[in-house]
Amino acid sequence: MRQRAFLLVNPWITDFAAYDLWVRPLGLYILASRLREAGHRVEIIDCLDGGADAARRPPKRGAWGQGKFFSEEIPRPEALRPIRRRYRRYGMTPERFRERLASLARPDAVLVGSMMTYWYPGVADAIRGIRGAWPGAPVILGGIYATLCADHARFATGADLVLPGEGERVLPRALTDLLGGSFDLDVDGGDPDGAPYPALDLAGRLDAVPLLTSRGCPFRCTYCASALLSPGFRARDPIRVVDEIEHWHRRFGTVDFVFYDDALLVDSTHRAVPMLEEILRRGLACRFHCPNGLHVRDLSPRLASLMFRAGFRTIRFGFETASAARQEATGGKVTTEELRRAAAYLREAGYAPREIGVYLLCGLPGQRAEEVKHGIDLVAASGARPILAEYSPIPGTPLWGEALRHARYDIAAEPLFHNNSLLPCLERGISTADFQALKNRARAACADGPPC
Repeated sequence: MRQRAFLLVNPWITDFAAYDLWVRPLGLYILASRLREAGHRVEIIDCLDGGADAARRPPKRGAWGQGKFFSEEIPRPEALRPIRRRYRRYGMTPERFRERLASLARPDAVLVGSMMTYWYPGVADAIRGIRGAWPGAPVILGGIYATLCADHARFATGADLVLPGEGERVLPRALTDLLGGSFDLDVDGGDPDGAPYPALDLAGRLDAVPLLTSRGCPFRCTYCASALLSPGFRARDPIRVVDEIEHWHRRFGTVDFVFYDDALLVDSTHRAVPMLEEILRRGLACRFHCPNGLHVRDLSPRLASLMFRAGFRTIRFGFETASAARQEATGGKVTTEELRRAAAYLREAGYAPREIGVYLLCGLPGQRAEEVKHGIDLVAASGARPILAEYSPIPGTPLWGEALRHARYDIAAEPLFHNNSLLPCLERGISTADFQALKNRARAACADGPPC
């Protein structure tokens, strides 16, 4: 098999606001490891890594690897001109990106990832930069935006090929058609433990390592795209997960690890519990973070104690709403009583209320302010910290049709209007002042109770 050269690019975030809660292009690093394992040469450019630009004007970073991105204000896209807010590019400067491209030999193909649908301007900018460096080089676009808005991506980004779906599954045939030869990247027929570790050694920094213990999700929440991005649910062997943690910890000195999968605690008896027990048995002095919103249904006193002892420091749970009717209508993944029990178990294990973050969705189609207010009060009364998460409408989800009926913007034609900062589906009876009052209520929710 002929060796090929590939460049993988993670584009910029372009948005009104962005914060680095351990954002890493894990999908690209997984693809890179599989390409490299197959004998090909691989380079990665992560545009979110400010690098030398951030060194000159370092943004504030937290002690655990989270913090602000290096960023620059840029003009708002035409569709967002009426929105009187500053718009920014997060990551390295375009000049730095061009320098990185110029330092590399022309690849056989460039693989560009994508994240949020409304960040596509950064994708298009990255592809323009690639075209300027290597006219005619094939550019393949994949990732979340490419999967959820494939038709839009085909005309808006300049990519030669847009590939919806999981990269390991859809890329081999595309590369064969494009370059000839054979590209077998789906190691062991999709076994999540059958692949080499992600090629994070190619990252500019390893202050925190992202982890996946599973693909997909057993729940089908109406607002979530998980089933569209990774059909089915495939879990890794918990001991193999600990092997990977130990690999990065012992070999590279990494202390902070971030779990990207929401379903980390699902089937905890066979997955999370043996994983945590093995972490403790091996004496791995690490910190673990779960910023995405875990499922609480499987949380038990034993599991809460293991999480605390093993070093879980950032824990967030997805509760979404205190409305029993909406809980059932959106998928039934958690009940109010299950949240109360989970919060109690975590406090008994040693967590302070401020450390138990609980996400509440606001701006859902047809959702009234009273529902959000009730959720804030209920979470606080449970001894946890309420965190408002603005709803972003996602094409293809069961809630998309309702979002179309309630949206204040043309979300069908313009992905920029999916931006949760715009609260695109906010009930029209909720004013800006009303929403600010809800945010203030969430911040002050524990003022009369345990410190949050």
